[in-house]
Amino acid sequence: MTRAEYNKCVDHYADGVYRFILKNIKDTERARDIVQDSFSKMWEKVGDINTEKAKSYLFTTAYHTMIDEIRHEKAKTSFNENIYDNLTVNHSWNDLKEVLQKALDTLPLLQKTVIMLRDYEGYSYEEIGNITNLSDSQVKVYIYRGRVALKNFIGSMDKVI
Repeated sequence: MTRAEYNKCVDHYADGVYRFILKNIKDTERARDIVQDSFSKMWEKVGDINTEKAKSYLFTTAYHTMIDEIRHEKAKTSFNENIYDNLTVNHSWNDLKEVLQKALDTLPLLQKTVIMLRDYEGYSYEEIGNITNLSDSQVKVYIYRGRVALKNFIGSMDKVI
């Protein structure tokens, strides 16, 4: 990959990677740091990366960097704060976007990730499998289970509207 191809990748994929990370961690500064770190890692291996695989490499790197960041943050968070956060529930929603976000937040990270890659970013099962190191069938199972959990959380649309 040349410098011009790298710069083209930055222009084409930075926003998509940022949106994906931001949807998962909901912290703009941390999301920017993760995206920047992902592009830095890509630059370090620019000679080894094929231009056609650059998008997949970026999302994979960003995903793994995000997982590492989340694990590091969990190690810092105290036990009591986690229990308090999990016990507080507020079901007063104003719009459908808020309902969907609350529902997504209830999913385990891997289910949330595969659903967002599939439904928000439009990746194929194979691409999602490459990003998350899962087989196509595992990706399909996680998406199915995540969608069932979302459906159970939200209930019928009559309750939302």
